[in-house]
Amino acid sequence: MVDLKCNADFCLIPMGTESPSVSNYIAEVQVLMHGSGLKYSMHSAGTTVEGPWDQVMELIGKAHELMHKLGVQRVQTDVRIGTRVDKKQSFEDKVTAVEKILKE
Repeated sequence: MVDLKCNADFCLIPMGTESPSVSNYIAEVQVLMHGSGLKYSMHSAGTTVEGPWDQVMELIGKAHELMHKLGVQRVQTDVRIGTRVDKKQSFEDKVTAVEKILKE
């Protein structure tokens, strides 16, 4: 899968933290995302990232490693991954296509 591009939406859940709020942990993940060089967008229930399959999967793995380095004993992540080979399509393109239909 060296050259396969993907969009991945993931929700990383640090478990067993001192507080129900995990925003400080998620902020650390966003710093990691920023440094990755991959295109990403945080939303209220996770982060969407796009790029080469191997790099995206490696980045999600690094997010897990980061949580453990920060003292989180258990991390659960839900991931949805999409690939498309007939044309290039960013995650913004997908949203724009639906918004265009809604305007009609």
